[in-house]
Amino acid sequence: MPDKPKPPPESEFTEAFLKGTGPGGQKINKTSSAVQLKHIPTGIVLKVQEHRSRSQNRKLARQMLAERIEVLEKGDKSRVAVVGETKKKRKSSAVKKSKRKYRALDEAKEREKSIAAARKEEGDKGA
Repeated sequence: MPDKPKPPPESEFTEAFLKGTGPGGQKINKTSSAVQLKHIPTGIVLKVQEHRSRSQNRKLARQMLAERIEVLEKGDKSRVAVVGETKKKRKSSAVKKSKRKYRALDEAKEREKSIAAARKEEGDKGA
């Protein structure tokens, strides 16, 4: 799996702190803890308001910007694409396993029903 991408140098993006919006009440709405990054060469604009802390939002925004730039540069070979493909394969495998399990259970029920019906018929013939 590829390493995590390094954030771009600070000269390549502008950073602004905005007031937050949405749930969280007065604390979110009054403080400027949301971070907006604009990558100048590509024009990517990213706004992050995941946490109440400005420093955590800055760190997360830089990480997300680095991932987006890597996806643009590397495409299917980027870390995000590789991780997504791996998750998709795992999910597909789990779904197949689940289908096999329930198919086997249904077949076992059908066998039980047919055996019970055969026994009932034998009992009816003997009486």
